Order: sequence, then C-alpha cells, then structure tokens
Amino acid sequence: MPDFDAFYGTAATLVEMTIPEGARILDLGCGTGILSEFILSRSPSAEMTLLDQSAEMLDVAQTRLQKYSITAVQGSFDEALPAGPFDAIISSLAIHHLSDEKKARLFHRVSEALVSDGIFINADQVAGPTPWHTDVYRAMHEEQARELGTDDVEWTAALERMSIDQYATIDWHLARFVEAGLSRCDTFFRRFGFAVMAGWKLSTQ
Repeated sequence: MPDFDAFYGTAATLVEMTIPEGARILDLGCGTGILSEFILSRSPSAEMTLLDQSAEMLDVAQTRLQKYSITAVQGSFDEALPAGPFDAIISSLAIHHLSDEKKARLFHRVSEALVSDGIFINADQVAGPTPWHTDVYRAMHEEQARELGTDDVEWTAALERMSIDQYATIDWHLARFVEAGLSRCDTFFRRFGFAVMAGWKLSTQ
C-alpha cells in the first residue's frame, strides 16, 4: 500500500474538518477497520457503524476499535444501508469491487443517507484515463510495494485479488458523485492508482 498514512490520513482529515461533536459515521466495506481507526483517533466521540459482508472482518474491526462507540452490521452493498442519517459516510478499498452500474446506484443511496452538509469519502483504487496509464500505475505500485518488502508470493497473490476488480477513472467517480447530488466534489489525494475522492451534500448550493 503506497503512502499508507497519507492515503488514510487525508480521509481522516476531511472527516475531522466536516463533522460535529458526537457525529454519526458509516464505514462501507469496513474490512478490518483501518480507516475507521484513523478517523476515530481524531474524532473519538463519533459513533461509528461498520458495514461488511464478512463476519471475520467485522470481528477483527470490532477488536481493533473496542475502545470506541461502534456498531457492527453484516451485510452487502446490495442491501439497504444501515439506518441513518449520517454526518459522514466513508469507504476505503471496497467499492472498486462493484460494477460501474452498482457503484452509481450506491452513490445515490449514500447521498440520501447523509445529513445536510454531510460528507462522502471514497478512498479507493482507480483506473487511469487510458489503459496505458493504468499499466503504468500498476508498475509504479509494484515498484514501491517491493521497496517496502513485498516478495514474489505476496505480489502474485495481490495480482490475483486485483484481477477481479472493476476500476473506474477519477473523472467517472466525480461525475457520478455530482449526479447523486453531492457538491464540491474533488480528489484530495492521489498516488498511482490510489485516490481519496470526496463530495458534500450541501444544504445550500
């Protein structure tokens, strides 16, 4: 994972700048709770709802975040989102598993579940503007991963996992954010094929 702290830290900073004290936050596809931990370490009074379809992942996340106020929900992106509204909805390295059609539908549901002036953050892997760019991103990713100690076995396993992913470009994401009713949409961090994209559901445009 290139620039691990900057990737997750950017998302945490955006949340911290947006939410009120005691905010309600939903983590979509929370995995082991890494992004939630970054956010709660800065906003410890927030109430975090964790959503993931893997019971094993949720168990790890609950252990990681046991000192905070959390609620774990096992479910998929195809199901109704946990009851909101939420001051922030976040996701990291999860939504790229969906088809573009399902991504777009999810963004609309996210917008509907946000409070006025709430924020949506998608910290995810993205495609380049052309296949050539995507290939370059992958090569740069591998180079840095190997500098950090990744060996052949680990990289081969990573390639197998990524082979089923369905990446979309940053421009595609931001356009879909706007279509879902979000504003001030932008990319706040980018490194190779990793990006932190965000938009706000403004009470006044």
